[in-house]
Amino acid sequence: MKRIGETGWIEKEKPKCGPLDALVRPIAISPCSSDVHTVWKGALGNRHDMILGHEAVGEVIEVGEYVRDFRPGDRVVVPAITPDWNSLEAQGGYSMHSGGMLSGWKFSNFKDGVFAECFHVNDADGNMAHLPEGVSPEAAVMLCDMIPTGFHGAELAEVEYGDTVCVIGIGPVGLMSVAGSALRGASRIMAVGSRPDCIKIAGEYGATDIINYRNGSILEQAMKLTENKGVDRVIIAGGDNDTFIDAVKMLKPGGKIGNVNYLGEGEYIRIPRTDWGNGMGHKTIAGGLMPGGRRRVEKLASLIKYGKLDPEKMLTHRFEGFGHIEEALLLMKDKPKDLIKPVVTIK
Repeated sequence: MKRIGETGWIEKEKPKCGPLDALVRPIAISPCSSDVHTVWKGALGNRHDMILGHEAVGEVIEVGEYVRDFRPGDRVVVPAITPDWNSLEAQGGYSMHSGGMLSGWKFSNFKDGVFAECFHVNDADGNMAHLPEGVSPEAAVMLCDMIPTGFHGAELAEVEYGDTVCVIGIGPVGLMSVAGSALRGASRIMAVGSRPDCIKIAGEYGATDIINYRNGSILEQAMKLTENKGVDRVIIAGGDNDTFIDAVKMLKPGGKIGNVNYLGEGEYIRIPRTDWGNGMGHKTIAGGLMPGGRRRVEKLASLIKYGKLDPEKMLTHRFEGFGHIEEALLLMKDKPKDLIKPVVTIK
């Protein structure tokens, strides 16, 4: 990102490796919609000559003197969120906000990201995971952000056995919210989207009903499907600031909304007063940045390794070679109908 609205290639100095840190060469990367929000919507404010990207599987090329569990040559998964694990926020259970709100999100926010010949990982023992045997780098790159963010939506909504869940937005994060809800025991999962490929994959991940917003109000469709009873949980993985209106309206009292959608513009969201029970409807809204860290990546990777989750279903566009990163990024910006997620492998 050269500045808001402009991307390009530049030369930068190799990052320095601290005693607890690592330097990593990417072998599989994927651009994200939040990269698009950062560059073309100015969601983080202006950034000058900042390397983009926060989804990478790579090969360790250097480690600091106090790093215990990794050595040069190791292949690793690096999550998008890399907290400072000895911070007070991490000790309080909110590692993703270590150092301040959203400050666990460092790549292409406070420091250069992963779309480079090598990138820096802070607190390497806590923020990298070994690539498991039998898991491809292309599948593993979904462990950096798409899987943990989508699953966090199901966690924030506190999906339980037998719940009826509505997942709003079935891009890659929403698809992983569908999968996460199914794994947590939801009996009925309504997936809101319009692109045929996403709809097909949503069904394969566990969606029982499709709500196409092009066919009319998603609220009316959800209420019709539930015989006007509403849903137990809503996961917001797409839409805009006004998506909360329909989410609150379709939610039963005692239900919970989990938001993992990156709201990249606007000043406020709107909550309908009476449908929120005049503030007393026990309709909870929880929004959160996904947890990072090695332990979480390792646990989610085991779902892939043992056949409980196949993230490669989402990989619709594959490229080989560093020079294709820009092409993949622009795909995420333009979002052609057949796109779910691109991946670039680098030998």
